[in-house]
Order: sequence, then structure tokens, then C-alpha cells
Amino acid sequence: MDVAGRRNDGVLAVWAEAQRQQQRREEARWRAQAAEERRRERELREAQRAAARNEREAQRAYQQLREAEAARRTAELDARVEELRGLLAAGLREPAFSPQALLAPRPVPPFDPGPLGVPVAMPDQADYLVPPPDPEQARNSGVRQRYEQYVAQARARFEQDWYAAQAQEADRQRRLATCHQEYLERVARHRREDEERTARTEELLRRLRGGEPEAVQEYFTAGLYASAAWPEGFPHRLVAAWEAPTRQLVVNWELPGPDVVPAAARVRYVKTDDREAEVARPATERKALYREVLAQTALRVAAELFRADRDGMLDSVVLNGFVRGIDPATGRESERFLSTLSAARADFAGLALDRVAPVECFQGLGGTLSARPERLDEVRPGRLPETVGGSLAGHGGEDDPDLFEMDPIEFENLIAELFRLRGFRVMTTARSGDVGVDVVAEDLDPVTGGRIVIQAKRYRHTVSPTAVRDLDSTVRHHGAIKGILVTTAGFGPGSYEYIRNKPLSLVSGPELVELLAEQGLRGRLGGGPQAEQHETDAEPTDRHSSIELAWRSRTAGGDAVELDVTAFLCAAGRVLSDEHFVFFNNPQDPDGAVRLHPTRSVPGDPIRAARLTLDLARLAPAVEEVVIAVSTEEEEPPALPLGYVHGLALAGAYAPGAAGPEQWTAPTGGVPDSAMLVGSFQRAGAGWQFKPSGAAVTNGLAGLAGAFGVAVE
Repeated sequence: MDVAGRRNDGVLAVWAEAQRQQQRREEARWRAQAAEERRRERELREAQRAAARNEREAQRAYQQLREAEAARRTAELDARVEELRGLLAAGLREPAFSPQALLAPRPVPPFDPGPLGVPVAMPDQADYLVPPPDPEQARNSGVRQRYEQYVAQARARFEQDWYAAQAQEADRQRRLATCHQEYLERVARHRREDEERTARTEELLRRLRGGEPEAVQEYFTAGLYASAAWPEGFPHRLVAAWEAPTRQLVVNWELPGPDVVPAAARVRYVKTDDREAEVARPATERKALYREVLAQTALRVAAELFRADRDGMLDSVVLNGFVRGIDPATGRESERFLSTLSAARADFAGLALDRVAPVECFQGLGGTLSARPERLDEVRPGRLPETVGGSLAGHGGEDDPDLFEMDPIEFENLIAELFRLRGFRVMTTARSGDVGVDVVAEDLDPVTGGRIVIQAKRYRHTVSPTAVRDLDSTVRHHGAIKGILVTTAGFGPGSYEYIRNKPLSLVSGPELVELLAEQGLRGRLGGGPQAEQHETDAEPTDRHSSIELAWRSRTAGGDAVELDVTAFLCAAGRVLSDEHFVFFNNPQDPDGAVRLHPTRSVPGDPIRAARLTLDLARLAPAVEEVVIAVSTEEEEPPALPLGYVHGLALAGAYAPGAAGPEQWTAPTGGVPDSAMLVGSFQRAGAGWQFKPSGAAVTNGLAGLAGAFGVAVE
């Protein structure tokens, strides 16, 4: 039993050991598999982390690129603002124009043949050599024959390429010779033009020293026009006249519009939307910077004129700065004067212009700036070139030829001369039978130029819209870039509506007389009224009522105060439509019955004045009341309360059928609100009665608009 037991124990032990060994092997295999699985999982996690890291780095790099682009655009905006702030300093660094500069020959550009100056490369025979076969292979006749065949083919390719290169070189030399000949002709023409220009300039300087007004005017006009270092977007158009007895030069100088100041202050990158967003520049900052630009421009032009006056021809200058903009009263483009300055040489001599504050210096010299130049509110020029005797023709003087009585061919020649003096190349077509065109003008600008067709009509009555439509067809027929209709009469509203957004311009009789005078040409429109106008063009005072509101532009504490004047054409206390809300962005109602004219300023006086004209007979029958109100300007809240406004007064003038007070003072003292109802025209039987109010309204212009039912976004 004991032996058997021990024997059994031994067998079981062996079997158990085998089982344990098998189990260990399985466990080792499982551990290896688990380790391998963990290794793969670690590698996968590492790969995922690396991919995520790369993706984050790529995203971060992309965002950094977008942020850098936003920073670059912000830097450009900052640089533009700095350029505008340094406008006067940049002008002072530039040398003033001089007679020597006008006489200096223009440099002749060197001959530059470009690619024609590079000879054609000749083929190298070494590139066509065929390597000889192995001496052992050369004993084989077949190999030797193929070698000789390859050599012959290579020689043929070389000869073909060599002759082709020779032909190309000969062609290059022919074209180079032609190009050089053309260059020599340009140089000769350049020198002839320089000689002619020098002769004309010497003659101009001789006349200048002789004190001829036309020569003085031409010299300074040419110098200002050619002056350098003005920023991009600044125009150079001007009109000048010189008065010999007072030695005063009067200049109308075109200014850049308000958009010369960047509307954005900076650009930021928005990560959540992956976009660039412009941060608006505050309205007060844009306005202040634009006023500074206007002041700097005037000071710079005046300084340049005095610096260039080496012969002492100028004792004083008058500078009127204008922009081309839409007149809100007529909807037509016109010259809007935003600054005026009259400065004597002695006043300028004592200035350190490199250290002055431009606006304060400009105003210290007696200059006047528009209170709201961003809205093109005008100032009254001190003196205009056309008022200067001896340099420009008077506007319609009694001794000037009557345009109504002028011979038709002579009239067309006069129009042609006008456009020639304005810088165009012109040709009359009166004798050529070119139907629909009286004068062809060509703008020689290589970028924006082209043909302009001009029709000239000596009419005494309003030109019909049919003639304007015919001009449009003529422009298309001749492939012109623009059409201009010049008349001695005027145009109706239908004509001006038709030309909107079309390459057409209309020049009325009074405008024609002004244009002629600007170029030293003579002409008047009869001895009586200049031209019969269509009743919709005219504004006879016997049928128009007007309300003028005036106020002081500064408070006792020196704060600037500007008012917006508005009118609401109402029925049952509500405006007929949003278009019947008349304000600075909508200066007249759809029927043209109520018009808001631009705010005016008086040089040297803090008074501001705004005027409404009303043709009450043209009001829509549904209009029961025309409410007139004022509100303080609120471009930068909070708006000042009306209690800060001093001297708000109304002056009324009434057409037959209307009545009201001729004078009325608004009770603004102590009013905490920023808007007020001035009064209203109300129907009174067959006529109208203006009744003053003085009721305050909260929330400024928005409160007024909401009170009368105007949709406010």
C-alpha cells in the first residue's frame, strides 16, 4: 500500500508538474499577447497624440498666419493715419517749385532693349558628339555601320539647330535695330518737346517778371499742379486768379473726400468664426482727423505758394478748398466748399509750421472749416477766382457776347475751345455731317481716357428729356466713354433722373457761363433773365415758404453743438411713408415739396444756420401737417441736451396762402432732452398756418422718428 501510494503519488506529481508547465506556457503566451496588445495600444495612443499635436500645431500655425494678416492690415491703417497726420510736415520737407525746376530738362531714359539685348545661344557641337563603340565591338561591321549612322544623324541635328539659331539671331538683330531706331526717334521727339517747353517757359517767366496776371496765374497753377509728395487719393485740380493791384492770388483747390480717412481703426482675427473683422474708427475721431487734413492741406498749399514766390508777386493768398459731392438740395454733383483761408505773407513768415497744431493754426489765421465736413456742410468762401478782375472773364458782363444771339457754328467753336482749354483734344463736327455730335473731345489719359461726345444747344426754353435720351443713344452709337449736353437754357427733373448712373452730364446755361469764365472765355445769357426755366426747375420765392433755424455752435463752456433739422409729412400724426421723413440723408420728400438745405456757417462767427423750403401747393393731398423738429447730433452718444444750445431762433418767410410768425425764439434753456418740436404747418381752410411748439422729445432723433411712425432699425 505504501509503495503503491508512493508510486501513485509520483505519477500524479509528474502529471501535475506537466499541467503546471503547460499552464505556465499558456500564461506566458497570454502575458506576451497582453504585452503585445498593450504595446500596440501604446503605439496607437502615441500616434493619436502625435496626430492631435500636429493638428493643433497646424491649427495654431494657421491662426498665427491669420492673426499676422490682421496685424498687417492694422499696420497699414495706422500707416495711412500717420501719413494723413504728417501731411503738412511732408510738404515742408519737399523743395518748392521754382523757375529753375520748370526750366530743367527732363531726363532721357536710357535705351533698354529688354530680352532683345540677349544674343541667341549658338548650339555647341560637343553636345552632338556620339561616343565611339568599343574597339572589340568596332570590328563588327553591323556595330560600325550603326555608329556611322548615329554620327550622321547627330551632324544633321547640329546643322539644323545651328541654322535655326542663326536665323533667330538675325531676326533678333533686325528687331533690335528697329527698336533702337524707335528709341532714337523718341529721344529726338523728347528733346524737341523739351526745347519747345523751355522756350514757352522762358517766355512765361519773362511775362511773369513783367507782372502779367495771366502769366502769374499760369506759373503758380502749373507749380501747384506738379507738386509732389501728396498721398494717394489726393486730387490736384485747381482754378487760380491773380489780382495785380492787391498782389493777391485766389485759388480754388480740390480736396479729398471724407473717405480719405480710413473707416476702420484696426482689424482683428475672430478664431471662433475664422474671419477678419474690422473695428470701426469712432465717428468723432474720423471727423477730427478729416478736419485736420483740411487744415493741413490749406497750410501746406499756402506755404508752398509763398516759398515758390521768389519774385515777390504775392502779398496774400486766398485758398478755398472744395470737394465734388452731391448737393442734397438738388441731388446734383457740385463743388462743396469745406474750407476757406485768407493769409498774408507777413502772417506766414512768423509761423513755425513744423511745430503748429494744424487746426488751431488754420483758425488762428482767420480760416474757416466746415463744422461737419463728413456731411459736406459748406462754408462761404472769402473770395472766388471769378471775382478777381483782370485774370478771368466776368460772368455775363454787358460787353460779353450774347450766347443766345451767337452764330451756331461760332457757338460750337466756343464750346470746343472751352474743352480744349480744360485739357482735352477736340474736333468740331458741324461741317462733317456727323449726326448727333457737335464736338468730339478726347481725354488723353492712358488709363481712364477715351472719346467724349458733346452736343451744344442754344435754347431759350428747357431742354426736353427726349434730347437727353438721344444723347444716350449717340454715346452708345459712337462707342464713347461719356456724353455731355451743353445748353444756354436748363433741364427738368426728368432729365436729371434719366442720367442717374449713366455716363452722361448736363451743363445748364448759368453753369456754362461759369465754366467759360474759369477758362478766360466770354459769354452771357441775354440782357434779362438768363434762360426760361421749366417751372419744376425754378424756385420762385413768391410760392415758396421757408423756415430758417439759427443757433450758436458753441456753448458757454466751449463744447461744440450741432443740430439736425428734420421735417415729417404727416396724416393723423404719422408720416405717410419713410420717404416722407426729410433729414440729412433724405433731403427732400418724393414730391419735392419740402427741401432741407445744407447747414451753413459764417466765417469767423460761431453761428450755424439750416433752412427748409416748402412748396406747400405741391404737397400730396393726404398730407395734413408738416412737423419741423431739431435734435442735437448724436454720432457719439450721449448727445448734449438742448439746454446747452444758445440762441436757437426761427425766421419765417411765407408764400401767399401761408402764414406764421416771422421771428420766434425756441425755449431751450434748461431742457434736459436732446430733441424738440419747433412747430408745424397745418392746413387752415384753403391755406396753411405755421404754429410754433417748443415741446421737448426724449431720445433725440430716434425718439422723433419713432414718435411719428418712421421705421427705425
